[in-house]
Amino acid sequence: MSDTLRTAHTYQLSDDSLAEIRSLLDTAFHGDFGEEDWTHGLGGIHACIRDRDGLAAHGSVIMRRLLHAGRSYRVGYVEAVGVRADRRRQGLGGRVMAALESVIDGAYDLGALSASDDGAALYRARGWQLWSGRIEALSPDGVVHLPDEETSTYLRPAVDRPLPDPALGALLFDWRDGDVL
Repeated sequence: MSDTLRTAHTYQLSDDSLAEIRSLLDTAFHGDFGEEDWTHGLGGIHACIRDRDGLAAHGSVIMRRLLHAGRSYRVGYVEAVGVRADRRRQGLGGRVMAALESVIDGAYDLGALSASDDGAALYRARGWQLWSGRIEALSPDGVVHLPDEETSTYLRPAVDRPLPDPALGALLFDWRDGDVL
C-alpha cells in the first residue's frame, strides 16, 4: 500500500480516526500535547497521510480572526502538525502542509501558525515568513502583548493577497484558552 493523503473536516472523522490522530500527536510531541492543544486543532480541515502501518502524518487548519491596521482578516491557522517518528524526513510534513496551504488559498486571507524550533525550517522552506512585528491578543481582560510569540509566528499569504505590513501595527489575534498561538 502506498501512502494515501485524505482531507476531511472534523465532523467527517470517526471517533476511531480522531483517537488515532490524538495518539499520533501525543507521541510526536513527546507527551507535551495537552487537551487544549487538541481542541485547538478541531473544527477545521484535517490532512492525514496513512501508510501500511496506519496514520503517518497529520495537520489541520482552522479559522481564526486577527485584526491589523483597522482590518479584520480571516486566517487559516495551522495546528497539530505531526509525523510519526519512523516516517520523519521523508516529505510527509511537506505533503500535509501542501494540502493545508491549498485550503488556505481557497478559503482565507492568509495563513498563520506558531512554529516549534523543530518545525520552523519546514515552514520557512515552504515560503512562510516570520512576522517581524508585535503580537497581541484580545483577552477577556482587554488587549495583551504576547512577546513570546514574536519569535515563532509565521504568516503565508493566500494566493494573490498581500500580507499585513508590520510597520502598520501589531497583529491582534482572537483569544482562546491555553496557548493563544
